[in-house]
Amino acid sequence: MNTHVSKSKFKAKALEYFRQVEATGEPIVITDNGKPTLEIRKVAEDRRDPREILKGSVLWYDDPFGPAVDEDEWDALR
Repeated sequence: MNTHVSKSKFKAKALEYFRQVEATGEPIVITDNGKPTLEIRKVAEDRRDPREILKGSVLWYDDPFGPAVDEDEWDALR
């Protein structure tokens, strides 16, 4: 369960809350007038191969080796 802390309380004890998040890995939600506005959480390292992360992310690409500008568009620039 996430801990909720007001901005003023967080300001007074920020370093303590940072250490708590580092030690437990549990995020802390910062509130403003009772509404959640920020979340402090530990950074998750992704050690996967970048190619594996991007696999399947390109959905459509007609001609990867073709020109970036059509011949008709070159004429418009003259």
